[in-house]
Amino acid sequence: MPAAPASVAPPAPADPPAGAIVALSFAALASGASMRLADALLPRLATEFGVTLGRASLVITVFAVAYGLAQALFGPLGDRFGKLRVITWACVAAALASLLCALAPGYGALLAARLLAGATAAAVIPLAMAWIGDNVPYERRQPVLARFLIGQITGFSLGVWAGGYTAEHLPWRTPFVGVAGLFLVMAALLVRARRRLPPPQLIRAAAPGGALVTIARQFRAVLAQPWARVVLVVVFCEGAVVYGPFAFIAAHLHQRFGLALSTVGGLVMGFAAGGLVFALGAQVLVARLGEVWLVRAGSWLMAAALAAIAFAPAWGWALPACLVMGLGFYMMHNTLQTHATQMAPERRGTAVAAFACCFFLGQSIGVGLAGLVVDRLGTAPVLAAGAAGLLVVAWAFNSQRGRRARAAAG
Repeated sequence: MPAAPASVAPPAPADPPAGAIVALSFAALASGASMRLADALLPRLATEFGVTLGRASLVITVFAVAYGLAQALFGPLGDRFGKLRVITWACVAAALASLLCALAPGYGALLAARLLAGATAAAVIPLAMAWIGDNVPYERRQPVLARFLIGQITGFSLGVWAGGYTAEHLPWRTPFVGVAGLFLVMAALLVRARRRLPPPQLIRAAAPGGALVTIARQFRAVLAQPWARVVLVVVFCEGAVVYGPFAFIAAHLHQRFGLALSTVGGLVMGFAAGGLVFALGAQVLVARLGEVWLVRAGSWLMAAALAAIAFAPAWGWALPACLVMGLGFYMMHNTLQTHATQMAPERRGTAVAAFACCFFLGQSIGVGLAGLVVDRLGTAPVLAAGAAGLLVVAWAFNSQRGRRARAAAG
C-alpha cells in the first residue's frame, strides 16, 4: 500500500465511527438496489411497452446519466452543508422518485421517473465514501471502504434478484415500491446516526460569485491535479467496459438458454457473492497483493468471466463466472475508489463526486453503445468486447501509476 500523498485533510480520528458506517452501508444498499433493479426486468419491460430490448435498456442509461451528472451538485453540497445531512435528504427524495417509477403510466413517464431516481440516488455512495475518507486514515481506508461496500454489493444483488423475480411472478411496478420503502427506512437510520455524532467540521461559507461559480471552482481545483485526471479517465472507461456488458448478462442467459428471468436473476447474484468475498477478505488481499496486482488480477478475472458467459456451451458456467467477475471487479474498483478519496483531500466530497460522475457517465455510454450492438449482432459480441476492454483499461492504469511512482522517486 503506497503512502498517502503529502497534501492531506485535517487528521482523521484513530477509530472510525462504526455505527455511522453501518448506517451508510445500509443507505448504499438502497442505492445499489435502485441502480440494478432494471437489469433483469429488461425483457419484461420490452414486452410491456412494445419496444426492442435495446430501447428498453434506456431505463438503465437514463438512470446512469442522471446519477453521473448530479454529482456536480451533490459533491459541493456535501462539502458545504455536511455529507451525512445531504445523504439523508437525498434518501427521502429517492424514495419519492421510486414511487413515481411505480406509478408511471407509460414508457416515457417511466424514463422520466428513472432519470429523477438516478439524480436523487446519486448522493448516497459517493458522499458516503467521501465521509469515510474524512474519518478514516488513508493507510486503513481501503479495507474500511470494502466493508462499507458490503451494503452496495448486497443492494446490487437484491436489485437484480428482485427484477428477475418480478419479471416472472409480479407486476413490474412492485420492486419500485419496495425500493421506495427501503430509502425511507435508511433515511431514518441516518437521522439516528447523525444524532450520535458531533456536528460536521467541514461546513464552509459560500464563496463569492454564486452557487454555479462555486461549483465550477471546486471541480476545476480537482481537475487541476494531474493524477486526478488519470483516475477519472480510467474510471470512466471502467464503467463503460464493465457495466455495458453487465446490463445484458441476464438477457443473454434468458435468450440463449431459455432460462426463466427469476432464475437468471439468481445466477447474476453470484456477482454480489464475489464482491462479498473481496469485502470480507480485503485486509488480507490488499496487504498481500498490493494495488498493482489487485488491478491486474481483477481485470484478468473479469475478462475471463465475461468470455465464459459469452461462449460457454451450458448455462451452468454462469454462476461461477458471475462470482469470479464480482471478485475481480471489486479488486480493481476498490483500488480506484481509494485513490479517489485522496485525489483532493481538502475537497474530498467534490473529488469523489467527480469520480462517481465519470464512472456513471461511462456506464451510460457503455450501456447505450451495447444496446445498439445488441439489436444488430446479439449479446455475445458485447460481452466479448467488454472482456477485451477491461484488459486495456487495467494495463493503462498500472502503466500510469508506475510512471507516477518513478517520477516521485526522482
